[in-house]
Amino acid sequence: MALCIAWGAWALGAQAGPQEAGSAQGLRELHHKLADQLARSPMKRPLHLESVETENGLQGDIYAVVDHPLEDVRAALANASQWCEMLLLHVNNRRCRVARRPDGDVLTLSVVRRYDKPVEQAFELDFVHRTASSTRDYLAVDLAAEAGPFGTSRYRVMLEATPLGARQTFLHFGYAYEHNMMARYATMAYLATFGSHKVGFTVVGKRPDGQPEYIRGLRGLMERNAMRYFLTLDAYLAGLGVPAPERPEKRLQRWFEAIEQYPAQLHEIDLATYLAHKHDDRQRDSGAVR
Repeated sequence: MALCIAWGAWALGAQAGPQEAGSAQGLRELHHKLADQLARSPMKRPLHLESVETENGLQGDIYAVVDHPLEDVRAALANASQWCEMLLLHVNNRRCRVARRPDGDVLTLSVVRRYDKPVEQAFELDFVHRTASSTRDYLAVDLAAEAGPFGTSRYRVMLEATPLGARQTFLHFGYAYEHNMMARYATMAYLATFGSHKVGFTVVGKRPDGQPEYIRGLRGLMERNAMRYFLTLDAYLAGLGVPAPERPEKRLQRWFEAIEQYPAQLHEIDLATYLAHKHDDRQRDSGAVR
């Protein structure tokens, strides 16, 4: 059932999708509402994660403060090609291409079941990229796809951002997807057997030794994937201000370092292997992301 884990990483659905604040004022109100959770976050940074199992799938939302001005965030994520560059930091994403179409740029992401699988075994997800809003104090970007592999559909990814003073930005990163009953049962079967050791981030109790007991199952899967992709975004932003020749390597290093802060949930691979795969992909597809 490793297939189900792979598609879960970017099975992001539209119908039961994350709800946008919709404006700078709405996002600032969310920031105020979440102030205590952000200040007391167990994530080692001002970050709050929410997950829910919907009637037809899963959805998740991450709210975080990042140390970048909104204008830098806007410039870094202005077009689909930049999103491709960002997404390729993820260990399972092996290729990304952009096609220009009348209804918007289409971002085709090739995802492997496991990081050690060849790109020839990847499945492809086609996301229509759309900047929903870009004003002085508010940015909203939307990625959507109607179809996906293994019984998934109605994918959606969204990002909202508003400034917090001159040097910080409040981000809302949301995603959701729908799956049919067979896909849901297949994923649950994997998580009950081979994936039974995998946990998410929400604390649901305490173990006998006093350590936190983390959520498992479908929501645990979603939370792991949500964090991997938020950290992909964060690592991409970390390249801002770095000289262009050094930027790709800086972002790879930052992604791996960020993932390793949460070994119980996210550790999969050592640094040397991760870098070797990414360097091979870059050499193979030089010029593919444009």
